[in-house]
Amino acid sequence: MLTKRPGPPAAAEPHRPLRVLITTDWWEPVVNGVVASVQTLRRQLIALGLDVRVLTLSQGIRPHHEPGVYRIGSVSASLVYERARIGMPSSRRVLKDILRWRPDVVHSQAEFSTYVWARRIARTLSVPLVHTYHTIYEDYTHYYSPSRTMGRKVVETFSRRVLAAADAVIVPTAKVARLLTGYGVDRPLHVVPTGLDLNKFRPARSAEELAHARSLRTSLGIAEGQRVLVSISRLAKEKNLDEVLDMVAATDRADTVLVLVGDGPHRPELEARAQALGIADRVRFTGVVDPAEVQRWYRVGDVFVSASRSETQGLTFIEAMASGLPLLARRDPSLENVVLEGRTGWLYEDAAQFTACLDSLLDEPLRREQMAVAALEHSHATFGAQEFGRHVLEVYQRAVDRRAPILRREPVAA
Repeated sequence: MLTKRPGPPAAAEPHRPLRVLITTDWWEPVVNGVVASVQTLRRQLIALGLDVRVLTLSQGIRPHHEPGVYRIGSVSASLVYERARIGMPSSRRVLKDILRWRPDVVHSQAEFSTYVWARRIARTLSVPLVHTYHTIYEDYTHYYSPSRTMGRKVVETFSRRVLAAADAVIVPTAKVARLLTGYGVDRPLHVVPTGLDLNKFRPARSAEELAHARSLRTSLGIAEGQRVLVSISRLAKEKNLDEVLDMVAATDRADTVLVLVGDGPHRPELEARAQALGIADRVRFTGVVDPAEVQRWYRVGDVFVSASRSETQGLTFIEAMASGLPLLARRDPSLENVVLEGRTGWLYEDAAQFTACLDSLLDEPLRREQMAVAALEHSHATFGAQEFGRHVLEVYQRAVDRRAPILRREPVAA
């Protein structure tokens, strides 16, 4: 048990780089939006001159340490959510190593296992705890509650209690900020759009890239001249892909194929729905694809489609725009700074709007090309990794500045 609380490290070492500990339940080898966001943030903070380390979960019960990454032992929680894990409490050596290193800021990226560690470390060292709220949990009530109303109440209470310990909360969109305010969260909220390393996401340009895109289409049985709607996501209920199938059926365009890239627990239901709607011959399920190859799958599409309402970051939307794809998505506040209507794509509310917008995108080649260019430009101007890193650093600096007077007033615990 620790009996002494160290003072602020900056006073003893004023000239060293700012030290940041990022804590996250999700990390390699898992591939998802949180992992992509945290990896991008880490790279950008290091590029800005910060000393950054990550505390995450091991893929087994034994803790271990690799360069810049601490892993605490964990056990599988896949029965609750695919590939999820729960951290083990007994990793004292990891804790001692982190306290010896003495981060100036702890930035948590998950509300469960590693958040307990983040809160403990921040309290022990009297340093700011910054938290990024990635997930709209009320959209996942079907995993843990038979009642959506009851599930939302649980989420409200849980969010208030977890975030009460944070010095600052980062949210990716104004939608999430409004949601947390409605929950009664009273911590400083900072809207920072998630940045991505967009260098690998681009339209097919070279002869080799164009040939590869054609070969992917051919491998899916897509004929020359057919138009492709592409969606890249986990095939889970909260992604609302049932509605995408309904919309495709409502358009009744024989020249259009929907390609669903990814896999997940809801795939059998989606395949059955496509069959029942009579569009099974116009829907392709790719299954799991290599994460290193995902940028090539955007290039098979003419339009990126989504009906998801559970997005907080919309990373696939950003990747699609960087790949030169106009967007056609269910209207949602989380997309207000992503889909610029008439410029980077369209938002729909019903089947009639979906059909009209899709017809416009597919039957007016010049307009579609203009939207593709605008989408590409908007993705780099608004969601680039460098701006992301700089904005998060500003949040750190504000949190440190706010805490400094408190540290001067409070004596160090004996």
